[in-house]
Amino acid sequence: MELMFKDGLLKGKRILVTGGGTGLGEVMAEAYAQLGAAVYICGRRASVLEETAKRIADATGSSVQGIACDIRVAEAVEDMVAQIWSDGGALTGLVNNAAGNFISRTKDLSPRGFNAIADIVFRGSFYVTLACGKRWIESGDKASVVSILTTWIWNGGPFTVPSAMSKAGLNIMTKSLATEWGPHGIRLNAIAPGPFPTKGAWERLSPQSASRGESGGNIPMGRVGDMPELANLAVFLMADGCDYLTGQTIAIDGAMHLASGGNFASLSKLSDADWERIRGEIRSANEKDKAQRAV
Repeated sequence: MELMFKDGLLKGKRILVTGGGTGLGEVMAEAYAQLGAAVYICGRRASVLEETAKRIADATGSSVQGIACDIRVAEAVEDMVAQIWSDGGALTGLVNNAAGNFISRTKDLSPRGFNAIADIVFRGSFYVTLACGKRWIESGDKASVVSILTTWIWNGGPFTVPSAMSKAGLNIMTKSLATEWGPHGIRLNAIAPGPFPTKGAWERLSPQSASRGESGGNIPMGRVGDMPELANLAVFLMADGCDYLTGQTIAIDGAMHLASGGNFASLSKLSDADWERIRGEIRSANEKDKAQRAV
């Protein structure tokens, strides 16, 4: 990966990336390892984590370890964080990246469907942040937390209400803990990416390619994001040298949300038949994921 930083910038850093086995999490984990950090990645699919950790470690020469953990379960999070601390000491950084999302008319959502997203994004991210934060405070360690949000936190997320609500909660957590934990030398910031095509997101947000255009038709810069661009911002927020920066959420979306809202408002034009087709596509993607987790 082509990064804009000097080699070894993150040497001595120890960073956990939740949801680091695939997608944006994998990209950030590789960038951190490429610059010398020891990296931990967690997720629910042990086989995926092992494969990703080995690939990144072989490519970068850095230590990369995968830990299977369901961050929806607070006790599992405590066990994972304790394991990491016993494996070389305190983390210096955390990336709250694990997420889930799918498009749906809100009137069609069930409590189970809402919780499928909120339990990962809202509760799970808090569990991991708390488990790390209380250890940092107790031992007097400085650290940086980066949460991956969306631009919907500013203008709403029609047809993705569980995700929009959860991400907005993390935005307030970022601001709140930046103040509360600032005296302890713990910084919290967030990134709100625009379209950075990943397999998982595209399968569950299937009309995205039609409503936004994978070519970037609704984006002022005329294109979707390149993964190294996101990685560079994620590295900047983890590196030494910007210690006065905290409590901020930075959009990286080519000005999409400023120009067009950056959300799925245009899906109000879809018919009942369209929504039935979309539900079928999402069910198919979910079944594939469940089958992979069972391997």
